[in-house]
Amino acid sequence: MADPKGFLTHEREVAKTRPVEERVKDWNEVYQPGSLLPIISKQASRCMDCGIPFCHNGCPLGNLIPEWNDYAYREDWSAASERLHATNNFPEFTGRLCPAPCESACVLGINQPAVTIKNVEVSIIDKAWDKGDVTPQPPERLSGKTVAVIGSGPAGLAAAQQLTRAGHTVAVYERADRIGGLLRYGIPEFKMEKRHINRRIEQMRAEGTKFRTEVEIGRDIDAKKLRKRYDAVVIAAGATTSRDLPVPGRDLKGIHFAMEYLPLANKVQEGDLTVAPITAEGKHVVVIGGGDTGADCVGTAHRQGAASVTQLEIMPKPGEERSANQPWPTFPMLYKVTSAHEEGGERVYSVSTTHFEGDEDGNVQALHLIEVEFKDGKLEQKAGTERVIPAQLVTLAMGFTGTDQENGLVEQFGLELDARGNVARDADFATNVPGVYVAGDAGRGQSLIVWAIAEGRSAARGVDRFLTGASALPAPIKPTDRALTV
Repeated sequence: MADPKGFLTHEREVAKTRPVEERVKDWNEVYQPGSLLPIISKQASRCMDCGIPFCHNGCPLGNLIPEWNDYAYREDWSAASERLHATNNFPEFTGRLCPAPCESACVLGINQPAVTIKNVEVSIIDKAWDKGDVTPQPPERLSGKTVAVIGSGPAGLAAAQQLTRAGHTVAVYERADRIGGLLRYGIPEFKMEKRHINRRIEQMRAEGTKFRTEVEIGRDIDAKKLRKRYDAVVIAAGATTSRDLPVPGRDLKGIHFAMEYLPLANKVQEGDLTVAPITAEGKHVVVIGGGDTGADCVGTAHRQGAASVTQLEIMPKPGEERSANQPWPTFPMLYKVTSAHEEGGERVYSVSTTHFEGDEDGNVQALHLIEVEFKDGKLEQKAGTERVIPAQLVTLAMGFTGTDQENGLVEQFGLELDARGNVARDADFATNVPGVYVAGDAGRGQSLIVWAIAEGRSAARGVDRFLTGASALPAPIKPTDRALTV
């Protein structure tokens, strides 16, 4: 144990963010560079090295958190990086983007602020890159087997890296023009600078993974032909079908899905566009959906110079502390203030959009809403609470309903779907089509990045067993595993 009294002598301290007035003028990450290393040793010492570390249960990857906390406390960064990579292919992604269910399950969190696990994780991996500890790990020998991975998000990349290191020849197919999936075009630059993706891709290329961009399986290549070309296929295409809002006025110009809006802002940062075709500049912006994607829209609108930003959520405002029906170590629904919310805007809870109002040219100008409440488990409108707010740009960030079925991939493979519209799979992540596996949101449904990586690693084991008859690859989760909730 690093410091037996660490949790008694040190208070929780998190990464410092740059001043709001500074960061909304650029697209760099919101955190102050170098602010973590001076404090991270003390923060790591707060880990109690529990006899039963429940943080393992909170994290689907099974991260060896007490071990790398101990190494971080001792500033043995190479050893910390080795333990971190033992369970996680891309800790720089999770350290920046994961909502940290491990911290919700931290034993110290029963009666004190939890250990800053996420900050320790990102400190270790950033230090590892600086020190040159992150190097390619090509296989010692090739198996002669080939695998196609469809989708280059965290699940696809994790599966590809694991299978490449196992000796298989892997090609990743991505329909966008760059590798990364929603990491590339769904996550704004201010949350994770894309240089982190780029250097992982270079590592994977050096290990032997091949990448094919601007190729959509189902449209550009028939799925059946792809299956014949490879010994196995992993579908990691995500759950990209956005949930719509079918109310009067939905067809007005200026109403867009979040995933129509956010990628364009990222393309500006990539240098592909000078100005985003959909921009919040000078407009009254309304974001419908109170989750992380909605917050990404809020932060993007601030940086584009919106006149005002309002975020709507149909559910009641969560509490700031655990409620009795969400006990430790479950992942609680808490009121969360992200960096985007710190930058301004209004958040409105328990409201539902009734219709949109446009001008004579068909552009959205206003949004009509009404307050709602739950009665006997049903959502009911509260009479007399209608109001109108200005809306010249509306983004729909209400989640996703399943994998894309319009591109032909599901039909061409002949895949079976579950009741939620996800690709069905067995205990080895195998679909009903021999040799075709599924990982990530395409099989699980909309979920967290840490679950996506865990799925990719687990599916890789199933593929490896299919190809060789046995596998030494880890499988941290089963397809039926779910987050630790009530």
